[in-house]
Amino acid sequence: MEFEFLSSTLEVIGTVFIAYAALRVHHRVLNERKVDQRVLKTMKKEQFIGWTGVIFIILGYIFSLPSF
Repeated sequence: MEFEFLSSTLEVIGTVFIAYAALRVHHRVLNERKVDQRVLKTMKKEQFIGWTGVIFIILGYIFSLPSF
């Protein structure tokens, strides 16, 4: 039962992180209308958040697999 909860929690967190990162990048580029060092720095931070979300989703999937 604990792994089901952990799996669902990590999947939700991962999905939210990826969505947040994507939305922030679009928002930043839309408002700035140019790409400078500030935008690039923000995009790198958001890329890290996105990859962390992917890792959470993968871990959530692994924890949801039945034990063999």
